[in-house]
Amino acid sequence: MAEEPKETKPGFQNPVAGFGVTFKAMFKKRLTEQYPEQQKTTAPRFHGRHQLNRHPDGLEKCIGCELCAWACPADAIYVEGADNTDEERYSPGERYGRVYQINYARCILCGLCIEACPTRALTMTNEFELADSSRANLIFTKEQLLAGLEEGMVDSPHAIYPGTDEQDYYRGLVTEAAPGTVPQVAVSKGEKPEEEEVGA
Repeated sequence: MAEEPKETKPGFQNPVAGFGVTFKAMFKKRLTEQYPEQQKTTAPRFHGRHQLNRHPDGLEKCIGCELCAWACPADAIYVEGADNTDEERYSPGERYGRVYQINYARCILCGLCIEACPTRALTMTNEFELADSSRANLIFTKEQLLAGLEEGMVDSPHAIYPGTDEQDYYRGLVTEAAPGTVPQVAVSKGEKPEEEEVGA
């Protein structure tokens, strides 16, 4: 008759074995990041602070449709649309975003608002340092979110490019400022721009 194997009781283990993980970590290179002295590089598609974009001639892409506000699950976006006029035009279409606010005390940076935007007016940048000392400062206005003017752009309001309509803007056919467009800064100061500055 075969002898049955005897059950072995767990013996006393080496107390040093329990510190194995600790000893391994002691000699590894530390992963401490020296923030904010050394800024961390974010991923290209990182969801950071929002930005309201412009067309190549400086007109705003936002048409005040409020779809971003409807898509926001945190109710962090507030938009008021208004009608463009021939004397005061901010976007190529009939309407523009007169008031645009994002409350970063509520925003969860999910990106659903940029997916809902029909004109790609709203995108997200890589800027992630949004902390502040007061709740009021966390409400970003249109002036804070609107993209700056690049070379060849003229600050809105101004007329659309001659011979085009809003569809040409959405198709990307307008690539520069309208000839003869007067920068709004010069108008507000009552200055007459020089010939070479017109259309800059």
